[in-house]
Amino acid sequence: MAPASATGSASDTAGWTSRKGFVLAAIGSAVGLGNLWRFPSEAGANGGGAFVIFYIGCVVLIGLPLLLSEVLIGRHGRASAVESARRVARESKASRHWSALASVGMWGAFIILTFYSVVAGWVLYYVGLFAGDVLANGVGGAFQGQSAEQVSGYMGGLFGNAALQIGLHAAFMAVTIYVVMRGVTGGIERIASVLMPAFFVLLVGITLYSLATGDAGAAFSFLFSFNPERLLHAPVMLSALGQAFFSLSLGSAMMIQYGAYANRNTNLAGTSAIIASADTSVAIIAGLAIFPIVFAAGVDVAAGPTLMFQALPVAFQSMPGGALIGLLFFVMVFFAALTSSVALLEASMVRAMEVFGQSRAVTSIAVGSVIFVVGIGAAMSMSDADFFNPLALLPFFAGQNLFDSLDSLSGKILLPLSGLLTAIFIGWFADRRLIDAENGISGGMHILWRFLVAWLCPVAVGLILIFGLFPDLLG
Repeated sequence: MAPASATGSASDTAGWTSRKGFVLAAIGSAVGLGNLWRFPSEAGANGGGAFVIFYIGCVVLIGLPLLLSEVLIGRHGRASAVESARRVARESKASRHWSALASVGMWGAFIILTFYSVVAGWVLYYVGLFAGDVLANGVGGAFQGQSAEQVSGYMGGLFGNAALQIGLHAAFMAVTIYVVMRGVTGGIERIASVLMPAFFVLLVGITLYSLATGDAGAAFSFLFSFNPERLLHAPVMLSALGQAFFSLSLGSAMMIQYGAYANRNTNLAGTSAIIASADTSVAIIAGLAIFPIVFAAGVDVAAGPTLMFQALPVAFQSMPGGALIGLLFFVMVFFAALTSSVALLEASMVRAMEVFGQSRAVTSIAVGSVIFVVGIGAAMSMSDADFFNPLALLPFFAGQNLFDSLDSLSGKILLPLSGLLTAIFIGWFADRRLIDAENGISGGMHILWRFLVAWLCPVAVGLILIFGLFPDLLG
């Protein structure tokens, strides 16, 4: 299939050149900071093994059925995520307003990228920090002569420099915009075909290093042993459910958009299984890459979001060749962040291209620029606690800075709502013959998938939405 034309939408003229390209791009969109940053911190905060077991179960029973639902909407519609959902609804003789499932997700992706790019800028900061250390002091680096307080303090120094945060945010958004401007085959597929293999090589190499030099026994025990009482602990279950949902990039319109580029010969069920398996494997392997180092350094495994940007640099400074390993680790994280950010921008950019009829290049720059401007506020709010947050005028966001409010709006409201609408639409309103012609499964697996999408997925995603909005219900 040929690349997309300069103007117009993601139509039948745009597509992946091969199933491999689709798989790598989709894995790249799913594998991101959620796997390398959120999963280890969630596992650490929720007791390890119980969380991991429930997480895997949620991926199989909830994440995979929803993932298949999203990509089949995209392939049948072969347009923007919004227009694809509208076409499926129209051909199912259902209300055209079901396109809201994609509209909500698209806005969720747009909002996520405003602060995701800021976090990716932090990653660039540490790439530069460790690269400078390696060049100046060799693979061991000068960090090994510094105290834990000095090393962990670099993050505070970054937060105290708003101009630097904005500059890094700008650099990352510029790269993201450039890739999306290049199109489906020349930009997104090409970069995924290069960065994802490199990512996996780095992940395996760092994991082997970590297991060899860190406390592998403690890491395995932490990740794969569990207390049965902990397994049925409601907060752990909900955290694992949320991680499974967000890790696969569900509810963000990204998988619908990428499904729109899949050709008719691609088996969507098998492809979805590969994507979900790869994403889950990366999350678990990331735990094996991080926790041996963390345990060996005596760092708190429940450090939460600071695990990657404060606890891990402290751990690296106590390891042999720590500066080089730190550099490779953050380069790996950068690769994952970039492939995900490209998918986030693509989801909203293609819809804007449909609506305004401009070229891919013009639309990519325009949409990316708006995201960048909003992201400036997110970056400023991390440096200035008093920075104005318009969302804080609403009770749900009271007491939050702009960065956290954007995170809450997208993660606790828009994405779960989109996922819930998708499950209800596919399970109850979409034409069965249309859906069955797209999903690539039959027999008992087809019956199981139908049951999961229609019954289990709406309940599970509904719980994410309810407890996201009303966390006090957990007690």
